[in-house]
Amino acid sequence: MSTMVENLANRFRTCSVTGLKVDKTAENLIKINAVIAVVCFLIGVIAATGVLLTRWQAVHLLPADLFYRYLTLHGFNMLIFFIIFFEMAVLYFAGPVLLSCRLPAPKFGWVAFILMFVGMFLVNMNVMMGRADVLFTSYPPLRAAPNFYLGMILFAVGALIVCMQFMATLVVAKKEKTYGDGSIPLVAYGALTACIIAIITILHGAIIYIPTWLWSMNLIPMDAQMYRLVWWGLGHSSQQINVAAHVSVWYLLSGLTVGGVVLSEKVSRTAFFLYVLFISMASAHHLLVDPGFGPAWKVWNTSYAMYLAVLASMVHGFTVPASVEMGQRLRGFTNGTFEWLKKAPWGDPGFSGMILSLVIFGFMGGITGVTLGTEQINIIAHNTLRVPGHFHVTVVGGTALAFMAVTYYVLPLIFRKRVAFWAMAKLQPWFFGIGISIMGMSMIFQGIFGVPRRHFDISFSQAPFTAEFHPVVEVFQATMGIGGLLAITGALMFIAIAVVTVFFGSPMTDADIKNGASGIPQGVLKLPTQVHTGPQVEAAHKTGVSGTVILVAIFFLCFVAYYFTNWKILSFLWKIG
Repeated sequence: MSTMVENLANRFRTCSVTGLKVDKTAENLIKINAVIAVVCFLIGVIAATGVLLTRWQAVHLLPADLFYRYLTLHGFNMLIFFIIFFEMAVLYFAGPVLLSCRLPAPKFGWVAFILMFVGMFLVNMNVMMGRADVLFTSYPPLRAAPNFYLGMILFAVGALIVCMQFMATLVVAKKEKTYGDGSIPLVAYGALTACIIAIITILHGAIIYIPTWLWSMNLIPMDAQMYRLVWWGLGHSSQQINVAAHVSVWYLLSGLTVGGVVLSEKVSRTAFFLYVLFISMASAHHLLVDPGFGPAWKVWNTSYAMYLAVLASMVHGFTVPASVEMGQRLRGFTNGTFEWLKKAPWGDPGFSGMILSLVIFGFMGGITGVTLGTEQINIIAHNTLRVPGHFHVTVVGGTALAFMAVTYYVLPLIFRKRVAFWAMAKLQPWFFGIGISIMGMSMIFQGIFGVPRRHFDISFSQAPFTAEFHPVVEVFQATMGIGGLLAITGALMFIAIAVVTVFFGSPMTDADIKNGASGIPQGVLKLPTQVHTGPQVEAAHKTGVSGTVILVAIFFLCFVAYYFTNWKILSFLWKIG
């Protein structure tokens, strides 16, 4: 009995910064999942370079076959492998680490990782060998090699095991009372939301990829319309895992960087709950031009209930910056409306990355997403560059940038390394965020002028007809290329920082923290604590979050202007007015 207790005790270390008990197996699983996530990110960046320099018509680098191969490689590595490997790391952090409890089934964690890795490897090998030039959507009758679909199935099973492990962790933590009485912390609650959505998403993937695998071997027939319907439960919902995950990261970074105070946890938890109930319905907006679905189904899935998920995002869009403002005001930044923002720790890449992610996701991704999800407006935007423009400012500018930002805290807290190239790290979120914003908005404006989404040659040089676009498209093509190259530079900066830190970085010691050594975020040097007394508390509550209210009002004005501008464009198409 004493040996078992001793072995259990040896499974943990105590974090000198946060005071949390860290299960060493969970810590190792965080490390390995995060490392492979960065590897997949690198593959996606390399493929993105080829895609960008081909879509930029003045360069037009790749022939058609390689363009679609690179586009397939880019889609799967960025939208599935990088994101979900990183989200698995988030689940291991938000479960065993944040709740200071043991990992219930460590061996299953390694089994899950092996399945996910083998699945990722099979998919990438088949794509690079030219046996799966089917794009991210892989619509039938396009057919890939059977091992491509097998790889996706193995990856999905591995991810599902991690989700089950996270659920079991919550049960263990509750039973052993490792986090005290009451509800689990808000960040863990957000991760639970992401986990539930992940289970729903992965089951959709299994439901459609298993029969598609059999179809690829000519064992059963495949209905293309049914494939599209079920597949988008995976294709779009997998990005909704991202939303719940990166919003959780926002709350986490708010606390780590400035001691953010959530105004009402009940409101934030309710918003997360709305995600579980309604966010997957937005998958239908990819099918709004499909003739196989009736108008009642389309209207229901892209209005009414879907707007409750939009409401949830708007709630987080207020509560996250409000938590930052309140945290800053409680520490004495009470002069004026925006002193809290001007004197925020902008030199901390964790903070700057989080704020850029929030702004890009909200102002660019949220506004364009709701507009694309409107049935009538969708008809003028579907299959134009507006669609990838939208998800580059959501998945890339929102999720990927948030994951980059939290990495600057994962490296010292989990890997226990000082961040390499610290001066470059401070600039990296700005390179990536500004670049992806320029590129994404350039794609959106090209889409407004009708530039197609999937055709590798927008001049249609070998087609029996000609296609001419407004001359301003050439300007947006150039800004897309420049913004894309800036974002790629930011991505490569992040990869270099992460790789050098993990494999060659200097170990972080307590003395480094005490002396304020370079390469340690300010939230690790001095973890912000909750302020409950003092004159700044009274001043903070008197001022409230007036700055956030003004920023949200600006957001709504931008939202209304963009939304009704699209209705005006639609009226030109309908010859109304």
